[in-house]
Amino acid sequence: MKISRKPTNPVPLVTKGDLSLYFVGCGSAFARTLYQNNLLITKGHHHLLIDCGTRCSQALHEAGLHFSQIQNYLITHSHADHIGGLEEVQLFARYVLQQKPNMVISKSYEKILWEQSLRGGSEISENGRLTFGDLWNTQRPKKLSGYPRETFETNVGNINIKMPRTLHFPDNATSWRECAWSCGVIIDDRIFFTSDTQFDRELVEGYDKRFSFEVIFHDCQLFTGGVHTSIDELCTLPKRLRKKIVLMHYGDNWQNFRQQAKDAGFQSWAKQGHTYTFPTPRATPRNTA
Repeated sequence: MKISRKPTNPVPLVTKGDLSLYFVGCGSAFARTLYQNNLLITKGHHHLLIDCGTRCSQALHEAGLHFSQIQNYLITHSHADHIGGLEEVQLFARYVLQQKPNMVISKSYEKILWEQSLRGGSEISENGRLTFGDLWNTQRPKKLSGYPRETFETNVGNINIKMPRTLHFPDNATSWRECAWSCGVIIDDRIFFTSDTQFDRELVEGYDKRFSFEVIFHDCQLFTGGVHTSIDELCTLPKRLRKKIVLMHYGDNWQNFRQQAKDAGFQSWAKQGHTYTFPTPRATPRNTA
């Protein structure tokens, strides 16, 4: 993994084949000095924006991008720092671009996202009533079998995406089955982006055992309690996992915890506005003997 030495501007939507992760923001929902924890994935000529919060439009603008350039979206759950920018996206696309963006979304979550969040500001926008399908092209991920929890998979161009369900909210839920719809994102079987999640040892240890991730970008709250994973809870993970973890979705006072994170052996803190590049793995030489 290579991290850009300075913030990336403008952010390219094409790579030479390497996998590129750009942190649009790395902050928690209530951070004021950080943008929200949204991620732009690029590989070759394909890209995917993971989550689109209320401040995503401004953050992308400052990085030299506009929503009109983003074609593919995936939403991990329905909190405002992850969906707050979608109304702007869908209305701009319909009335200015006159074309529909693409969203990777399960049928069950589409209903939740539309009925509970997006419908109110967009359904009655012209004669007649609009539907989700009037505003978005949908790409349905396939539900996988043989996984310990509900997990979906699809490809966005040459980017492979797997979406395991996560334990996020409400705070009294004891498993992902009892939660509102939320998921993490596994990218090319190499990187795990947890999005928002309560501490879920089974999720992290189980999926790392299956995939042996290069890096785990993990939700990190700087106090214990509620619907996020605290830094203290992450410190209880095995050292081999802590070495892979890049902390993200943290608060403005994160620098007060730098020493704790260093002592615990975490890899680093996610860097807002920076690009993380993962070179294409070299093919294993075939044994011709």
